[in-house]
Amino acid sequence: MYETYTTIIGTVVSEPRRRQTTTGEEVISFRVACNSRRIDKRSQEWIDGPTLYLTVSCWRRLLAGVGLAVAKGRPVIAHGQIKTNEYVTADGEKRSDLEMTASAVGLDLSRCVVTYQGTPGAAGHARVVEAVDRSTLDHAAPSAA
Repeated sequence: MYETYTTIIGTVVSEPRRRQTTTGEEVISFRVACNSRRIDKRSQEWIDGPTLYLTVSCWRRLLAGVGLAVAKGRPVIAHGQIKTNEYVTADGEKRSDLEMTASAVGLDLSRCVVTYQGTPGAAGHARVVEAVDRSTLDHAAPSAA
């Protein structure tokens, strides 16, 4: 089978949910919204493009770090295998959504500031000390130096 890997950059739009599967394995899942942005050449203002929503599922080694760092409203970068889940609702409606099984997740440091303290499993631990939303800061294209 061919596996499709991708990297997404977006904002967490749901509180991460930690649960156990029927086999006892733990997973943390959260929804992410990814917007493309472009500069309108006429108005010179930033315009949001369509939004992509997907569920990111984190297993095994990601549990500790994601559990401490990821929260609703935070900017994230996630990399992993992406697939479409197809299902039927209670009303009998066929639906589908995208899900990523993440192999790496991190905070998007272009949109927040964090302080790093140790690593999970070592003497210290990773903890978000400060997250500052930079979405309201200047979004102008970088100038040539």
